Amino acid sequence: MTRHVCPVWVGYLLLNPLRRRLENPYNMLGPFVEKGMTVLEPGCGMGYFTLPLARMVGPRGRVVAVEIEPKMLSAVERRARKAGLLDRIVLRLSSDEEPGVEDFFESVDFIPVLYMAHEVSDQAGFFSETVKTLKTGGRMLVLEPKFHVTRKAFEHVATVAESTGLKTEKRFDGTFTRSIVMIKP
Repeated sequence: MTRHVCPVWVGYLLLNPLRRRLENPYNMLGPFVEKGMTVLEPGCGMGYFTLPLARMVGPRGRVVAVEIEPKMLSAVERRARKAGLLDRIVLRLSSDEEPGVEDFFESVDFIPVLYMAHEVSDQAGFFSETVKTLKTGGRMLVLEPKFHVTRKAFEHVATVAESTGLKTEKRFDGTFTRSIVMIKP
């Protein structure tokens, strides 16, 4: 599988306020997030979901925002500082080989893998390392765009994630997305 990383310029487009009409982060992620939680957000981009997640986890919660593109991570930092949320967000620059979250092993409550699993060249390695951060009973939501990820490709992603020991709780398709919710038993 070839590596495809979302270009930085697309990050600016994804911050468009009109996007909330179709994808409201509070509606999408609210059912999974509670105050005080630790959330790991791989591929956070410029923080479209990061800042709302930081509001949802509250002052005692944490959002670990992981990104491979330094310019995107800088944008998250700038936006979080302006919103007064930087104290709730841990910023991590990752690489293809290392997600850089070893200090969060077995401490994460929820991992939203949003629109990025298809961009990962080593999906088995990604899910293996990411699952290590989940607490027992922690959940992962994998969501991919229908217009960009075929059903077959999504099923492959789901199979790889399940091979790490996660158990499927629910699968569902939205108008524009394919989704799966998994739990670490």
